[in-house]
Amino acid sequence: MYPFKFSIEYPEKLSRGILFLRLFFGFIYVLIPHGFCLFFLAIGVAVVQALAFWIILFTGKFPKGMFDFVVGFYRWVARVNAYMNYMTDKYPKFTTKPYDGDPVVLELEYPEKLSRGKLLLKVFFGLIYVMIPHYFCLIFVGIWASILGFLAWWVILFTGKYPEGWFHFVEGYCRWSSRVGLYFYYCDVYPPFSTK
Repeated sequence: MYPFKFSIEYPEKLSRGILFLRLFFGFIYVLIPHGFCLFFLAIGVAVVQALAFWIILFTGKFPKGMFDFVVGFYRWVARVNAYMNYMTDKYPKFTTKPYDGDPVVLELEYPEKLSRGKLLLKVFFGLIYVMIPHYFCLIFVGIWASILGFLAWWVILFTGKYPEGWFHFVEGYCRWSSRVGLYFYYCDVYPPFSTK
């Protein structure tokens, strides 16, 4: 079993008013405030990743507080993406922590031990054995997810619903790309080629 969970709660109904609000003003009321906070968190994540590399290399452990901080950053980004991609009407909270009513679940099981050999393998050969094959596939999956997202906007406009099959395909694309992103520092289990 892969040690990563990602899901977005399927909304039975979506607001057409919020749909237009996001389209015309989402940049102002979502991307500017969240982007400002996430920019500084991303700097923190980069520093943590640089430190974590050396800590893992010498101890084989990723400090739990640092691990939770980085996973929380990915969780926050996933919430903002879900909101901006019309997958939920619940405005994302400004937090890295999970909360009651959170439409996005992103969890990565904390590894008690990480392989130093795999860490070095990922650093030196990750581009060849992870990035190229996964991102080659994700390009095509992402193109289809973008098309479905565009069409879903029109379906939501007329019906107030995101077609469930389309929703789960886009959710699966987000799951797959998140798994690949988190694999490099935070997990030793190679990510599957799957949206499930």
